[in-house]
Amino acid sequence: MNRYLTVYMVILTVIINSCSQNSNEQSISADKVIFNGSIYSMDDSNPKVEAVAIKADTFLYVGTYEGVKQYIGDQTETVDLDGKTMTPGLVEGHAHIMGVGYNLLNVDLREAKSYQEVVEMVADRASKAPEGTWITGRGWHQDKWTEKPEMTNGFPTHDLLSEAVPNHPVYLKHASGHAALANAKAMEIAAISEGTPQPDGGEIFKSVSGSPTGIFNETAQGLITKVIPDATKESDEQALRLALEQCFKYGITGFHQAGSGPDHINLFKEFAERGDLKLRLYVMLNGRDEELLDEYFKNGIEEDLYDNQLTVRSVKLYADGALGSRGAWLLEEYTDAPGVHGHNVMPMDEIEAITKDAYKAGFQVCVHAIGDRANREVLDIYERTFQLYPESAPKEPRFRIEHAQHFHPDDIPRFAEMGVIPSMQAIHMASDRPWAIDRLGQQRIEWGAYMWQTLLQSGARIVNGTDAPVEPITPLASLYASVSRRTLEGSPDGGYEPSEKMTRDQALKSYTLDAAYAAFREDRKGSIEVGKWADLTIFDKNIMTIPEDDILDTKVMMTIIGGEIVYEAE
Repeated sequence: MNRYLTVYMVILTVIINSCSQNSNEQSISADKVIFNGSIYSMDDSNPKVEAVAIKADTFLYVGTYEGVKQYIGDQTETVDLDGKTMTPGLVEGHAHIMGVGYNLLNVDLREAKSYQEVVEMVADRASKAPEGTWITGRGWHQDKWTEKPEMTNGFPTHDLLSEAVPNHPVYLKHASGHAALANAKAMEIAAISEGTPQPDGGEIFKSVSGSPTGIFNETAQGLITKVIPDATKESDEQALRLALEQCFKYGITGFHQAGSGPDHINLFKEFAERGDLKLRLYVMLNGRDEELLDEYFKNGIEEDLYDNQLTVRSVKLYADGALGSRGAWLLEEYTDAPGVHGHNVMPMDEIEAITKDAYKAGFQVCVHAIGDRANREVLDIYERTFQLYPESAPKEPRFRIEHAQHFHPDDIPRFAEMGVIPSMQAIHMASDRPWAIDRLGQQRIEWGAYMWQTLLQSGARIVNGTDAPVEPITPLASLYASVSRRTLEGSPDGGYEPSEKMTRDQALKSYTLDAAYAAFREDRKGSIEVGKWADLTIFDKNIMTIPEDDILDTKVMMTIIGGEIVYEAE
């Protein structure tokens, strides 16, 4: 009797398991299956795959085409890549999302080839606006002009602009965002005169006679911006929508927002709550807003809000300015400006105090540092913080230095040793290197500027990006610069300091897995693996194998975030 009972139980178990398996197979039919292309996963154990299956917002299966077939059900959407290339969704590692949108609303001066062209563009906008209306723009860079006007201290003066546009106040940010040009009307409204004192951490440029030239460097910009009317809620919403469209068009699925105040954070939350954000936004708090920092340090980080669209868990601070405006803080004087060492923008004791408070509250610290003096000072602060408060230490603080363009050679190994992440925008090398040698000289360029491969070989992780709107938001230009070390016009042959080039794999990793790591989310994004969010970018060409020059001609064909197609090229 027992023998028959045992056989019966075995048969019953087989039947139950078979029914259960059939039921499971039916219940895990994928929402979307993508196949028939070059798929680079950024997963070292399975670097190139044939197909993926997506269920809801995550990868259900990653592997072969034969293997994915079991997940195709009656309701499964199939996407045939038809030979295109797919990678993990690209992550913009450092940019300013509202600036991206406002650059489209205001006068975009990035393509201007001369000061005269800048003035003509501003005059055209002024002709369509009532007198007294503020005209704002951004993107001019005197070192990129093919025709150079007469300059003072290496910058244009306001005279030509004021003559062409006398009745509209004009404020034009430099491409770097660390200097600006104002016309006479704007300076009149701001009550700027020969006697206006110089602010801490900045400079009002003046002529030999002592009159303001119209250039406001670093913190001096605040003397003008404080009299410009605040943006409206409607214009903020319009700017954010435009910026999101740009991100999706260029294959961006995640975005490290480099500094936001409460108004913009609330706007992001409103968009996310409605499901309109979609972009995975990683926000750094504006470190100049003491009340905002107090609130967040008290209440703690906000992570993966609104269906994983929004995270607030880091702080943005500023140690120095930009190299183009000679605001980057250097150990030795500028080669083309004897006696000038740049600016320390925020007092270092203030940066250190905020860093320690953030560390104890579990927040990541991200400090803007471009010059070698600024980078050393910030690394010193990080080192002291880690040593002083070991009992308060997060498991991995993952502190960052934003831009990290120029170092003393002795400081390069310190990044890997302390686990500090250099957030470096490769496109800056392509744009700045032709004139950066004038600022730093040959030796400092070769020993310590744009040291990508040296950092990677030391064990550091690099986060890439564009710093948009300083540069256009497209990641492909930065990827091209990463692997070529050339300008976007293709010079010089072989690239600047070619030993510092990234490999294709390193460059893609800096835009995917390492960018996810820098936002504490390598467990959920940055590679194509089962259980991770289904964020994907699809290209019309294979960016991992095509000739370097073809990278700039590559187009994004589709952008997918959490399994949802947010952009598809016509």
